[in-house]
Amino acid sequence: MVNFIRKHGIRIIGGTALLAALLFYSLNLRQKENSNAFERAVLNVTAPIGGTVSGVNGFFSGIWENYISLVGVREENKRLRAVIEEQNTRLIRSREAVLANERLQRLLDLKGGLQGTSIAANVIGEDATPWFRTVIIDRGSMDGVREGMPVVAAAGVVGRVVRVAANSSRLLLLTDHASAIAATVQRSRARGVVMGKAGGLCSLEFSQRGEDVRVGDVVVTSGIGGVFPKGLPIGEVTMVKKGEYGIFQSVDLRPYVAMSRLEHVLVLVQ
Repeated sequence: MVNFIRKHGIRIIGGTALLAALLFYSLNLRQKENSNAFERAVLNVTAPIGGTVSGVNGFFSGIWENYISLVGVREENKRLRAVIEEQNTRLIRSREAVLANERLQRLLDLKGGLQGTSIAANVIGEDATPWFRTVIIDRGSMDGVREGMPVVAAAGVVGRVVRVAANSSRLLLLTDHASAIAATVQRSRARGVVMGKAGGLCSLEFSQRGEDVRVGDVVVTSGIGGVFPKGLPIGEVTMVKKGEYGIFQSVDLRPYVAMSRLEHVLVLVQ
């Protein structure tokens, strides 16, 4: 303690004197209207210090107020962001519901134009292998689905049922290599057999070289064989090639139904 007093003695004496002067000044300030020279000197010394302290206090007060404001803004931003995300989710769901309703309406219109009974089904799975083009629907023998039944969508022919379980069935798509559907060129009535081809396309096989087939022609089911009703749209001719030899011509067509985006189908009960 003695060493501390010796080391900081001047500072302690100066601080004590300054404190005594401030106390003396405060006590006499209430009793006098005019200040003396000593009081003015004390005021001149302490005024800058008071101004500095006031400025520092104002600086930190401003920082604190700005911090509180920023916290409020951040919380408001979080709340608004949550509201926007919720609105976007509702908008997406509403849009999806509208599109699903449009697809189902087209399917319902097709069902009304077909003769006989049909079973609506949803696509719930697909074959991921490159060798087969099949999908699975959520209707089976419990719903009246049988093997060999034709399947269509709003845009046209899809394929036929090849496997049936109690509550699901597998469809062989029009674009599979094992698929074969008797068909007719709508304009010229030229006949052939539509078979699956690589790349999601089809070909019109057994079309004779002399038959009138052109790019852009519409190909429909011929009704021969009794599997598909007559006149269902299959696809559009995209290429016709007549070789120098042989009795048949090569005809490619693009199916009207986008098999990769298939969602709803009708199984035709015959």
